[in-house]
Amino acid sequence: MSGPEPKAGILEIAPYVAGKANAAGFAAPIKLSANENALGCSVDARAAYIAGAQAIHRYPDPGASALREAIAAAHDLDPGRIVFGQGSDELFSLVAQAYLSPGDTMVQPQFAFAAWAIAARAAGAIVRSAPERDYSIDVDALIKAVDETTRVVFVANPANPTGTVVPFREIERLHAGLPENVVLVLDAAYAEFAEDLPDYEDGMRLARTAPNVVLTRTFSKLHGLASLRLGWGYAAAPVIDVLNRIRLPFNTSAGAQAAGIAALKDRAFIAQSLALVEEWRPKLARMLCKAGLVPLPTAANFVTAIAASAEVARRIEQDLAAHGILVRSLANYGMSDALRVTVGAPNQMQALERVLEAVRPHKAAL
Repeated sequence: MSGPEPKAGILEIAPYVAGKANAAGFAAPIKLSANENALGCSVDARAAYIAGAQAIHRYPDPGASALREAIAAAHDLDPGRIVFGQGSDELFSLVAQAYLSPGDTMVQPQFAFAAWAIAARAAGAIVRSAPERDYSIDVDALIKAVDETTRVVFVANPANPTGTVVPFREIERLHAGLPENVVLVLDAAYAEFAEDLPDYEDGMRLARTAPNVVLTRTFSKLHGLASLRLGWGYAAAPVIDVLNRIRLPFNTSAGAQAAGIAALKDRAFIAQSLALVEEWRPKLARMLCKAGLVPLPTAANFVTAIAASAEVARRIEQDLAAHGILVRSLANYGMSDALRVTVGAPNQMQALERVLEAVRPHKAAL
């Protein structure tokens, strides 16, 4: 008995693989596999979300008006040029639906966030990956990969899954090298963790002035609202108009909107979260180095480290899981010899260090 057939290309899409959340034998493993905020979220944000349950029978504000004004005030933006999504992922899909047709090309770096390719292929587009240099985006390679079929280019800065960062002048050079009809999507999910770097900008300056730049941000990382799926983008008014024409109504819940507003106001929690990453990110890199891995330079809330081989990386991942600590294998990103480890709370980092020391009998294989 035959059933309905999906459109061409859908069955060729590799589904997104999330970081592991369970470890056999552990009811509450230490989860360092998904780049979540180890401190949770703002108490005020949680309270605002819970308070919203009183109106759970009501549809949310389709335009997220109060949150829109709060973001605009926080970043000095035109509120009319903000678009909301269920996390950044939905925004990537909206861009792909709006600007990619079957046969068009989307260009991305070699080690790119998986959701970009899913969005592009779902629109029928071809995905072209440009080589990277030392696990960082190579602007010249990206520009070289662009041709007359290219309609969208995706980059993240800091990058995921590598954590590497490039100076803003490189992003400007990339934009200058693109045709005007190509949309440049700047994924700035980890921007807050890089803002102290002297040559870093999230790309908002380009998004304010360029007609073909979409900047995306999220409440999932720094603000710890990952389960609420709340992201936003900023672009020129004509682009925002296009995206809103295909954005589904009520795509962000009332609880998420309320929590987002409260999260923006809780400067103490934001400072505490940034301080945690600033303190423990270099310590995490050192302990991974001590365990025989090579950590990549990172400006995110995680460290990606390279093992001597794919087998060694797999063994370390399994050994950590056997002790109730989950890290992220990057095999599905074409980095089978790499592991990505989120910066955790101090007690979690100390537990990781103890386990890495305990499994050192395997170091001979590193």
